Amino acid sequence: MSDPIDFDPRSTPVSADELQGRVILITGVSQGIGRAVAMSCAQHGATVLLLGRPGRALNDVFAQISTRYGAERATIIEFDLENALARDYDALFAAIEERYQRLDGLLHNAGMLGQLSPIEHYDVPTWCRVLQVNLTAAFVLTQILLPLLKRSADASIVFTASSVGRKGRAYWGAYAVSKFALEGLNEVLAEELSATRIRVNSLNPGATRTRMRRQAYPAEDAAALATPESITRPYVALLGPASRGISGGRFDAQ
Repeated sequence: MSDPIDFDPRSTPVSADELQGRVILITGVSQGIGRAVAMSCAQHGATVLLLGRPGRALNDVFAQISTRYGAERATIIEFDLENALARDYDALFAAIEERYQRLDGLLHNAGMLGQLSPIEHYDVPTWCRVLQVNLTAAFVLTQILLPLLKRSADASIVFTASSVGRKGRAYWGAYAVSKFALEGLNEVLAEELSATRIRVNSLNPGATRTRMRRQAYPAEDAAALATPESITRPYVALLGPASRGISGGRFDAQ
């Protein structure tokens, strides 16, 4: 593997067909960054597996990709990361294996903010929900899909990071802890897969105009923030051949 220090997905060139022929699963695609990255991946040639909770928003993403790039370029996967059981993950694996036989990319984008509160007063059930969605579900999903990723000639796993998961910040509670843990999972998995054709990296999107950001900073001027559509290039670079050989890195989208 190459040294991640010498690689920057923000400035790495990507071609118009960077993801041609690749099958990429993205979680949390109903809105915000996940939606924008899913659209960008399809634009760059990928077949995108859209994983999210059932609803109109998920169907809308599928409809947009289908209209612009063809219905064969997207598949809806209705999946509840908070409440899924072992049999749900097994069924997910079986469905992907039957239709695609492999997986070339996995982007863990789904996340839950929880509450901004001192640890002393943090609600325990909320803590458990945030850790389940942000961390445990990402671990289980990765574990169950690894056999499909190993069948790819060039596979990539990307974990969504956060600045509060790289330097602790007061009141960010379970969200920050879950992001610290994802960075650890990223590094452990990269080491374990170093002899395979699967690379593993984390990407911090930075301050972006999303619903979660509004929830965390309600008084902030959203117009001053980057749009989800403006930061998709680093995701494409990490999911495609531009990052081949780069693993165990911590990168920023802005």
